[in-house]
Amino acid sequence: MMALILFISFLILIFLGVPVAFSLGLSSLIYLIFADIPLAIIPQKMFTGLNSFVLLCIPGFILAGNLMNAGGITDRIIAFANSILGRIRGGLGLANVGASMGFAGISGTALADTASIGGILIPAMKKEGYGAGFSAAVTASSSVVGPIIPPSLPMIIVGTLASLSIGDLFLAGAVPGILIGLGLMIPTYLISVKRNYPKGEKKSLKEVWKSFTGAFWALLMTLIILYGILGGYFTPTEASIVAVIYALIVGIFICKELPIRKIPAIMVQTMSSTASIMLLVGFANLFGWILVSERIPQMVADLILGISTNSVIVILLIILLVLFVGTFMETIAGLVILFPVLLPVASTIGMDPIQFGVTMVLAMVIGLVTPPVGVCLFVASQIGRVSMGKVTLELIPFIGVMLIVLLLVAFVPQITLFLPSLFN
Repeated sequence: MMALILFISFLILIFLGVPVAFSLGLSSLIYLIFADIPLAIIPQKMFTGLNSFVLLCIPGFILAGNLMNAGGITDRIIAFANSILGRIRGGLGLANVGASMGFAGISGTALADTASIGGILIPAMKKEGYGAGFSAAVTASSSVVGPIIPPSLPMIIVGTLASLSIGDLFLAGAVPGILIGLGLMIPTYLISVKRNYPKGEKKSLKEVWKSFTGAFWALLMTLIILYGILGGYFTPTEASIVAVIYALIVGIFICKELPIRKIPAIMVQTMSSTASIMLLVGFANLFGWILVSERIPQMVADLILGISTNSVIVILLIILLVLFVGTFMETIAGLVILFPVLLPVASTIGMDPIQFGVTMVLAMVIGLVTPPVGVCLFVASQIGRVSMGKVTLELIPFIGVMLIVLLLVAFVPQITLFLPSLFN
């Protein structure tokens, strides 16, 4: 009965348009009042959820991404991708996907990818004759690689929740992220050929090299982060600070496009983003504690395993549940609530926690491009000045590709576990 009050109040708040963080907090408050539990438990559980050294890397990676973006790195990544792919039919769309893969190595979030790359390439694609809906769909779908290719904020959250190696999770996401990027290029190319979208001029080797040198510093940051963490030179939190220092050096002294006067505004923007994430994590930890108190994880495990103990069926049921939740809940909130609940189920059927973590993240981020609460879908449609309905129709083949990769990740362990096992 008490658990029912928790879920009903949470769903009502969500459908009323209350932000997810406050919906978690208010529904937890309602539960505590009805259960006659002292409200002092609220700050205690919020502090417990935030009292993690690893979480300190979140503001670091957000700040590094903002600095790199403000330093003109986005333009350089786009130029490099376009120099290689632009000469192919639909080349600007392919460059959009390629740029997202490169930008993923410095942002760690899908929304930043959509806003930064979409702000440049969606108008450019429309100007070249691409459909507005198609341009927005390519941008929104390719931004999903942001939370998969390292560094990744959702992977950090998953690692914190289950005490998993952040370095292993970063490595485990590399191959799926690349598979999604390459897979999205297939419908982009086929649709471009079918609709006779334009192709750009072939670039000379000198022009390709020049664009590569411009994007080199952005691409190098991912390698420094991974090598530093895996080599034991610094922790993920220390890696985020190294990334900030690196971004400052590149932006101010190498690219020379990061004015020092912009840094305070970037810091404020980073603090705002970090505060919203931390508030969400704090309230979600309180919500999660209530779920555990009500034995919801055990009930969910019993329910799923009661339907079938076949590992294939269980994994498919988990994927369907996460995909459904991802359509209306923000990625990090969904992970904080669902991952601790579903991890015991995955462990029961012998699924590796690292593989399961990547599967969960990938399933949740697909919700970023599906209605009704797909934030990347919304931002891309706003930039492209096209209806969400039209973009959603254009997204169907791209979502199909992502679902195929999701199933491969869920059922082929070596896709995620090969690199971590190689480095370990």
